[in-house]
Amino acid sequence: MNMFSCSDNKFEVTSQVQESFEEQGYVIVKSLLSEAELRKLQASLESDSELLKHSYARADGSGRVSRMALWKHPGKDISGMIARSEKVAGTMEKLLGGEVYHYHTKLMMKEARTGGQFVWHQDYGYWYSNTCLFPDMGTVFIAIDKADVGNGCLKVLKGSHKAGRIDHTKVAGQIGADLERVEMLKTRLPLVEVELEAGDALFFHCNLLHKSDQNNSDRRRWAFLIAYNRASNDPILPHHCPQYTPLLKVDNSEILNCECNDLSGKEFVHPSDDISLKD
Repeated sequence: MNMFSCSDNKFEVTSQVQESFEEQGYVIVKSLLSEAELRKLQASLESDSELLKHSYARADGSGRVSRMALWKHPGKDISGMIARSEKVAGTMEKLLGGEVYHYHTKLMMKEARTGGQFVWHQDYGYWYSNTCLFPDMGTVFIAIDKADVGNGCLKVLKGSHKAGRIDHTKVAGQIGADLERVEMLKTRLPLVEVELEAGDALFFHCNLLHKSDQNNSDRRRWAFLIAYNRASNDPILPHHCPQYTPLLKVDNSEILNCECNDLSGKEFVHPSDDISLKD
């Protein structure tokens, strides 16, 4: 079982949750964000032209594009409160087995009928190039909109994190996992389509193979992804993502309490600075 629920605005990492993450490489948490938290996040992102000014297009090699904005530090706005909250950062600390810090956050935007695909890859396939020496890293994918097969939800190979890091090269104009190796793993591992309701979240290990298809629906698919690194895995060399920076966690109640719209301190990243996307 990989699906669990957040209740009373809290999420407990039980032994079953931990075992599922370690064995399958991911867990799904239903309603990680409450309806009120989700509405507040949506309103902030949709009305915050300053944040969207930092977004840029990512071509998928097949004539489609997705847009994304990426920043280094959580900041003081609602997106930062979510990234620093106990039910998000605290959960990832337990799943990864130690103190974590904020590696980056990104807003991924696949618009209706135009949103592009992302090829099979592992996050550590990129982060390895950033001199993070160990795969003690993970990502929280929070659905801002309903994500299903029609609008290009994530697909994962369950348990593929146990295969270790796979070589990444140019694939369809992107940097992706060696497709021959991926096809081999498909013969042994189940492919799971991760369909999520808005507010649901996927916590996944940095070596889990995942991809997403183009959005051919009439519905957009926005998602909010927060990446964490173990404090003990401080990258050797400076790069476009932070080296160890202590993360000040906050109570979950601070998400709804947040009235700050100040984006200073986030340090937005331009794609030309992203060394992990270069072949």
